[in-house]
Amino acid sequence: MKIYRFRYRKKVLQGVLKEEFLFPIAGSIYGDFHIGTSPVPIGDVRILPPVLPTKIIGIGRNYREHAQELGNPLPAEPLLFLKPPTAVIGHLDAVVQPPASVRVDYEGEVAVVIRKKIRQLRDDDPVDDAILGYTCFNDVTARDLQTKDVQFTRAKGFDTFAAVGPCIATGLDPASLRLKTFLNGKLVQSGTTANLIFPIPFLVRFLSRIMTLNPGDIIATGTPAGVGVTAPGDRVDVQIEGIGVLSNTFTRPGAKEVS
Repeated sequence: MKIYRFRYRKKVLQGVLKEEFLFPIAGSIYGDFHIGTSPVPIGDVRILPPVLPTKIIGIGRNYREHAQELGNPLPAEPLLFLKPPTAVIGHLDAVVQPPASVRVDYEGEVAVVIRKKIRQLRDDDPVDDAILGYTCFNDVTARDLQTKDVQFTRAKGFDTFAAVGPCIATGLDPASLRLKTFLNGKLVQSGTTANLIFPIPFLVRFLSRIMTLNPGDIIATGTPAGVGVTAPGDRVDVQIEGIGVLSNTFTRPGAKEVS
């Protein structure tokens, strides 16, 4: 099932995609809901970020090849950082490159969406019931500021630096999701969650022992090798099997865009 959040005739709705139609739902996607019988053509809506999280937890260096391309050692435990909810944008929204940075990179990732409030999970606790589903994520990063600051808050926290969507896909196996990232139509990243250093169930349990995870919170699970710089006018597409494609253009106020 693919759950979308969208605007239609000045109303913000959530719905389930069936072929080319969105069927609005009544109730909470985090609990009980039912699917309506009055479909809306997906071409007539504006797709919004699928959730509005209280926090976005990023996992750094969770693919060996990515750590190696940046010259970083492999972490012994998950390397965590936070992105603010104010950074969230959706499918087809623009990423704004800030004047403070001269190098803004794309990072395609598989993201987990939390379904219910959880904390203090044990190593043998099941996690399937805690996960609503999965979505595409672009962990946009001001690479020069990340290097300068050492810690990640400024580099990853600018408005528009958390692109997410287009939907939440449920019922997927998180052990082997294939991720591809395209820059202006050219394949630049290809990976699978089978190659994560810390797999998704481990991450959910680990994080729950550090902070309470709330419904709608996002865990961005890390990016494979192939991250790179963007320029004004570039389009980045993050594609994950079973979910779809998250597309965003990059812009910089006052800059001349590439053709």
